[in-house]
Amino acid sequence: MKAIIIAAGRGSRLGSITDNLPKPLVEVNGESILGRQITLFNKMGINDILVISGYKRDKINFENIKYVINKDYKDTEQLFSLMKARSFFSGDLIVSFGDIIYDEKILLNLLNQNANFLLAVDSNWKQSYEKRPDNPAIFADFISHNKGVINRFFTQLDEKLGDYDEVVEFIGLMKLSPNASEIFLKQYLAMEKLDPRSVEKLKIISFLEELRKSKVDFSISEVKDKWCEIDTAQDLEIARKMFG
Repeated sequence: MKAIIIAAGRGSRLGSITDNLPKPLVEVNGESILGRQITLFNKMGINDILVISGYKRDKINFENIKYVINKDYKDTEQLFSLMKARSFFSGDLIVSFGDIIYDEKILLNLLNQNANFLLAVDSNWKQSYEKRPDNPAIFADFISHNKGVINRFFTQLDEKLGDYDEVVEFIGLMKLSPNASEIFLKQYLAMEKLDPRSVEKLKIISFLEELRKSKVDFSISEVKDKWCEIDTAQDLEIARKMFG
């Protein structure tokens, strides 16, 4: 099992907190977001870890970690950053956004399930956004499903959902089987070859929708334990209380 952590962005919504360091290095009770993830992966026996850096990349310097750089982080999106690690895309793989922290039970649950594409999701997302008025759900990644059968990946809530669909939030953590890793990379390379600029601004959730349209099957893993995305100073305060 290998792990990729996408940690290229600045985190501009954190204001002056990220003037001199990238968002993944922001500390939550004495340990950085990125450091927490690396420690957790190591605890689960995942030691082959690659970090994708960009903003203030010289600040990210953990031992025994592989690195690739997205020098175009200002003008590109998550998927483009992730594919800087394309040579790492093989075998069983965990992909994690670099601005989330989560309880070890969430990762353990992913590792203990057998699935091709397995996505960690939160069905109680409305409660969390009630506590985050400066970070509205319009920025979140969502999945619509009917009894586990995924109907759509999307970013903006609307009324075009089926009567029996449930909406869950994708928390930015997924596990790919060797077959899924191959499919993911193959689809990206095909899109890049057809139109290189089309993949530069694509979020991962939008790419997952393209995969779904190509008849790729996904599975979801319901999050029952603590997790937190850190985009704003308010998010950071919530995370410090949650993981205190």
